[in-house]
Amino acid sequence: MKGIVLAGGNGTRLRPLTLVGSKQLVPVYDKPMVYYPLSMLMLAGIDDILIITRPTEIEQFRALFGDGSRLGLRIAYATQDEPRGIADAFRVGADHIKGEECALILGDNLFHGARLPSLLRRTARELRGCVLFGHQVAEPWRFGVVETDAKGNPLSIEEKPEHPRSNLAIPGLYFFDDNVTDIAGGLRPSARGELEITDVLRAYLAEGRADLVRLGRGVTWLDTGTHESLLDAGRFVRDMQHHQGIRLGCVEEVAMFMGFISPEACFDLGAEMSGSPYGQYVMESARTHRDNPVPTELLEY
Repeated sequence: MKGIVLAGGNGTRLRPLTLVGSKQLVPVYDKPMVYYPLSMLMLAGIDDILIITRPTEIEQFRALFGDGSRLGLRIAYATQDEPRGIADAFRVGADHIKGEECALILGDNLFHGARLPSLLRRTARELRGCVLFGHQVAEPWRFGVVETDAKGNPLSIEEKPEHPRSNLAIPGLYFFDDNVTDIAGGLRPSARGELEITDVLRAYLAEGRADLVRLGRGVTWLDTGTHESLLDAGRFVRDMQHHQGIRLGCVEEVAMFMGFISPEACFDLGAEMSGSPYGQYVMESARTHRDNPVPTELLEY
């Protein structure tokens, strides 16, 4: 399965922070925002990933991750010269996907949940068309919303409806089979001039091949696209670190946990940042995992 991180957009809601660079490189507590969605794809077992960003910022992402080999990944890059909607990622990334299954995650979404890694890996294994996730929210009119039947199956999907039919929002994480590039290639721009991800999901729904996976109360989902939500996300990451001793979105640690790199390689990556608490954490995590490895099926993150 291939992965795509959509890290484009103009970040207008975060200005003036984004006047000098990508929204997805803005820090969320102790690391760039993009670390969090990238770590989710890694936890799903995906090691071949395309990062889509603006032409003016592609070199910044390359400087951050290179070709991904230090993390045991294959990372490629592509550009979106202007925002054309989430579904445009499948057009831009068609050569990367190359007729394979793929997962798409938005570069400003943060997820956390003890059972989430195993849920993502199971979702990838059992994919039969597309999978959208549902998360209960207080203000569903701000998001794409999925309506379900009595058995929890998806019935309808609406983008930011004035009168939502449910309180189940659709987070920015999706799994698709190898038909997604063909479906996205046939889309027309919506009234707001974008290729809508909801139209892709509706196409699968019309074929009876859209599955909904509900993220329960044990999963936290944060969209970091506003100043307030960015602050909330930073506080959440800090609290998790201070109260439970874990660093969310630590891509070096995740690469080690998933077996993409060895504990020794992870330690070396931490040693390069040993002057920071983050680097010291990576080094200590490598030591601990070397002596007491955590089986992937028991991984909580």
